[in-house]
Amino acid sequence: MNEDIILVIGSNGQLGSVLTRELQKVHGYDNVIASDLYVDPCFSGIFEILDATHIADIQSIVKQYSVTQIYHLAAILSAKGEEKPLSTWNLNIKMMLNVFEVARLSIVNKVFFPSSIAVFGDKAPLEHTPQSVYLNPATVYGISKAAGENWAQYYHANYGLDIRSIRYPGVIGHQSMPGGGTTDYAVDIYHSAVKQQTYTCFLSAETRLPMIFMNDAIRATIELMQAPKENIKTRTAYNLGAMSFDPSEITAEIKHFYPDFQVDYQPDSRQLIANKWPKSIDDSEARNDWGWKPEYNLRMMTTEMLEKLKEKYNNIKLK
Repeated sequence: MNEDIILVIGSNGQLGSVLTRELQKVHGYDNVIASDLYVDPCFSGIFEILDATHIADIQSIVKQYSVTQIYHLAAILSAKGEEKPLSTWNLNIKMMLNVFEVARLSIVNKVFFPSSIAVFGDKAPLEHTPQSVYLNPATVYGISKAAGENWAQYYHANYGLDIRSIRYPGVIGHQSMPGGGTTDYAVDIYHSAVKQQTYTCFLSAETRLPMIFMNDAIRATIELMQAPKENIKTRTAYNLGAMSFDPSEITAEIKHFYPDFQVDYQPDSRQLIANKWPKSIDDSEARNDWGWKPEYNLRMMTTEMLEKLKEKYNNIKLK
């Protein structure tokens, strides 16, 4: 049985940097090709410079390494995307369709395309947002992801391409800095706590949003991709739930470790985006179809985030 060869597009990002290393463990160090616009000096493994807006460059890498699976993670995120909406749409859609076309015309047999809770708008219930609901996203990022879900379903229905997707909630991890998303406060706040600085939060104290710890997000992604094809019944994107909290709740958890930690609330334009996003997610289809179950709650995540970041900043000081 031939081994799968994995190409990760956008491997330098918050999710991609962690997922690529985990895929190396699963598929073998030499069977994972990382790619992005520039080389990550901390990365160890096979790396290719790649601009995914150039379809010929994707084709060249797929041919050179006989790639059988692509994880397409490159995108402009929600808050950054609103600064240049037309560029965001053009880039996100062009890169996605390039990947789908290369996969369709090559030996690639499986594609991972990440979606987001940004696909939901004010027509969706905010509590326990269901899998199947009318999508009217409020951001260009969300619009591009909703379109991507439909294109994924189209490529599966018409060409048999095995595209799998997750609607990620806010992803929280200590491995890298966030990349311009509306849920990024939930990463930044831990950095401020460890550095013993007051944190200025761009969302109000009571803005409750669905979140997931990086470890769970990575595990969910790999479990979805490893699930038998016949188990994958949703060909747009699966809802994924883990935990929901607001800035006041995460602050209270941090105060168990840093009692003097202070947060200053100054909501900005990202508040308007967050107001239209779900507060909690119904992920029963993911649980039923491929056995999804989160492991981390807010207390467990906070403990690990603070421990890892404290270690990180102590190492920086030692240098």
